[in-house]
Amino acid sequence: MNRLNATTTPDSALLHRRTLRETGIVHLGLGNFHRAHQAVFTAAALDHTDGPWGILGVASRSGRVVDAMHEQDLRYSVVEISPQDTRIVVPAVHTGAFVAAQQPEAVLDAIAAPGTAIVTLTVTENGYTYSPRTRGLDFDNPAVRADLSGASPTTTIGQLTRALQRRLRAHAAPITILSCDNLTGNGTHTARLVREFAAALPADERDELTAWLAEAVTFPNSMVDRIVPATTDAYQAAVAEQLGLCDTVPVPAEPFSMWVLEDDFAAGRPRWEHGGARFTADVVPYELLKLRLLNGTHSLIAYLGALSGCDTIAASTAQPFVAEAARRVLCEDYLPTIAVPADIDIDDYIAQLFDRWGNTALGHRTRQVGSDGSAKLAQRIPDAALRHLRAGRVPQHLALTVAAYLCCMAPPEGFEAGPHAAAMADPNRASLVAAAERTGSTAAFVTEVFRSGLLGDELATRTEFVSRVAEFVDIIAVHGPAAAAAEAADQEPASAWRT
Repeated sequence: MNRLNATTTPDSALLHRRTLRETGIVHLGLGNFHRAHQAVFTAAALDHTDGPWGILGVASRSGRVVDAMHEQDLRYSVVEISPQDTRIVVPAVHTGAFVAAQQPEAVLDAIAAPGTAIVTLTVTENGYTYSPRTRGLDFDNPAVRADLSGASPTTTIGQLTRALQRRLRAHAAPITILSCDNLTGNGTHTARLVREFAAALPADERDELTAWLAEAVTFPNSMVDRIVPATTDAYQAAVAEQLGLCDTVPVPAEPFSMWVLEDDFAAGRPRWEHGGARFTADVVPYELLKLRLLNGTHSLIAYLGALSGCDTIAASTAQPFVAEAARRVLCEDYLPTIAVPADIDIDDYIAQLFDRWGNTALGHRTRQVGSDGSAKLAQRIPDAALRHLRAGRVPQHLALTVAAYLCCMAPPEGFEAGPHAAAMADPNRASLVAAAERTGSTAAFVTEVFRSGLLGDELATRTEFVSRVAEFVDIIAVHGPAAAAAEAADQEPASAWRT
């Protein structure tokens, strides 16, 4: 079977047919999400309007996708899958790809290049090397200290700041840094971290760079939304069946896709609106809509599902107790804490969320959604929980979410969390296990977790919430996740928002 490449790609699969000669975007984080989201929007923009918007993709450490893309003339397919249909498209927007760990100086050169107008990021919450407690740059991190010392930078913030410093010295052309990660105020947050890194440089480097950052570099906020599972052999088989070609790095994705951005670009941008992107002066309501209603609920579905033996999100949601817990955390704990954007019909949005989670064809795994919970929950739980606690109410299903996460990461003695929980990756897993072994009781363990700053300092002082989390951990360990969900439901009246 022929390999997917520039010669073999069917015209019917191409999202645009222009010849890309210029690179205008450098993307850090060449994973599935970027290739199924920003790349697809950029292809739609190029299909409508020509421009210098080829994307140079930079993988962090792994060369698997980079090597495969080079073997395929930088092409790959996006497999949009639902129970009703499978659609395969080829974005064809990348002009190059390499691995940052193998070519660290090339990262700086690419961002500093005169033709680069935008740097986009999908490096996950953990990729920003910040302290969850202060939301500032983690200067205790050895990698951050090494980047400040002048070594070839390895952290995302170090790479950005050192590259911007190089750009200033070379030609000082304006540029935009666009975070596409699930962080509240992701652009504002990235700007803060870059400026903190710059402020820590020696005075002869710091002053000019700090002034130039304020003058010529923009950091728009954005909200991204598309469920993109990990690639499996099934998607390679789908490409082979529909296109008659071998693609070793196809990207599966749900049909739904959404992108909301502040229109604050220092040196131009693609016409992403022709792919359906929305531009607004205030992204925050859309961010909270997604971070809490979609992402926050998604986490609870993943943890309860994994603890009850479910490999996929669809299988987890199919369990009545998980579906009920998901509806309650969404409608009773998260929804009252946000202002719904005027152009969103909330009933339709909620119904659409449950349709997306129930997509049985997608195979989105609980272990993928549940990974990196220490960073994800810090974005989703504290502010929402504190809103309720200040009003005199303990948000039962937010407490259940934290408890289910802790049971996945550090299962209580005698409790088997199962293979799907064990497969979740989290940088704090080892420290959580150590804390559980050291403290000896559930209450002491949960208290120590909160005091560590995992979910911020203020929530750690709310003993009613901390105690409720500990109670749910015990219920899960003794009676199982369904019993804990039933206990959470028994403590709250049905909300008027339930549908």
